Amino acid sequence: MLAYPNIDPVAFSLGPLTIHWYGLMYVIGFVAAWWLGRRRADRLGVSQDAIGDLLFYGALGVVVGGRVGYVLFYGMGRFLENPLWLFQVWDGGMSFHGGLLGVLLAALFFARRHGLAFFTLTDFIAPLVPIGLGAGRIGNFINHELPGRVTDLPWGMPFPGMGPQPRHPSSLYEFLLEGVVLFIILWWVSATPRRRGMISGLFLTLYGVFRFAVEFVRMPDAHIGFLAGGWLTMGMLLSLPMLGFGIVLLAWSRRQPMTN
Repeated sequence: MLAYPNIDPVAFSLGPLTIHWYGLMYVIGFVAAWWLGRRRADRLGVSQDAIGDLLFYGALGVVVGGRVGYVLFYGMGRFLENPLWLFQVWDGGMSFHGGLLGVLLAALFFARRHGLAFFTLTDFIAPLVPIGLGAGRIGNFINHELPGRVTDLPWGMPFPGMGPQPRHPSSLYEFLLEGVVLFIILWWVSATPRRRGMISGLFLTLYGVFRFAVEFVRMPDAHIGFLAGGWLTMGMLLSLPMLGFGIVLLAWSRRQPMTN
């Protein structure tokens, strides 16, 4: 059994301004996406400055879509009791699936503005996303969020506020799978010519598989619990459409032209 590291969620303070590690993780994700995107801007046929615009639209999609998605998927009852809770972003969190929908809408707007095929753009964006996903899971771990289920594995650790029983560090599993592994695969595959839509399909398929698998060792949201059978969680349910659409997109991409 390992000890849960005691890391202060507050990274530093500047007078009345308090900077949390979780917020810094978002900054790391956006900066990494901007830097990597500029390195490959010529492949998309846009200027490096246009990558900054893409990042701005994407950031809006992540924040607005992530919050609205969390409210719709995980907190509709609370929202109906207090609609202003939607804007209390410090209470309740964000949803990846909602953030993904927000990014897709932002990509649609950017693609139309720059005359790009939608899936050409999403293929460009997909390898830029996992670093932000991984950084966000580190932020969850520092914040004592996303507790795992009880385990007797040697790397289990007592979760703060949940008693002495060792639990799966599920947020670290997601960091490794959704962050490190997903980035390596997508960046490597996208380095060579491939069919349009393949990278987007691969992203959806792999993320769906990784998230669905980790949900078996991650505690369901306390206010929702299991949806059915004592094992089906909301995270699993939301990942199934991603997995299905990813597989369909991979099949569709086999008939599409090659892209750089």
